[in-house]
Amino acid sequence: MHCPFCKHTDTKVLDSRLADEGGAIRRRRSCVSCEKRFTTIEQMQLTVVKRSGATEPFTREKAVAGVRKACKGRPVSEDDLACLGQQVEDALRASGQAEVPAHEVGLAVLEPLKALDEVAYLRFASVYKAFDSVDDFAAEIARLMTRAADGELAEERARTT
Repeated sequence: MHCPFCKHTDTKVLDSRLADEGGAIRRRRSCVSCEKRFTTIEQMQLTVVKRSGATEPFTREKAVAGVRKACKGRPVSEDDLACLGQQVEDALRASGQAEVPAHEVGLAVLEPLKALDEVAYLRFASVYKAFDSVDDFAAEIARLMTRAADGELAEERARTT
């Protein structure tokens, strides 16, 4: 680690703490040459592998951009989208992989989006899953209806017990 003040190559770590809910490490350092102190934050770099084989760093904003289009005209706030982006990033980091296929990013979006807004979910899924016909929409809607009915049944069971 180079000192940001004098560019000396030797520094010592004074203190290390978890940051960003355990997703990063905050280190307090001191330069052995000029003795100035500074802080560094270390975070695992999450990389997305595209279909072409090219790689790029994962960015929450890029993941949320496609979702934002699906949510256009829906009662979904920017805060909701920010939370969804955090959920997607958390799910990808939880996989333990440093390189994640682009397909996995889309899969990580689907569940939180389904919970957030089912219409936006259908819009996103129609593009992501490449729906070819009305039958594809009907099948996905049937799955949503079954899920909703199962949820209502579970709630009813919980109330009666």
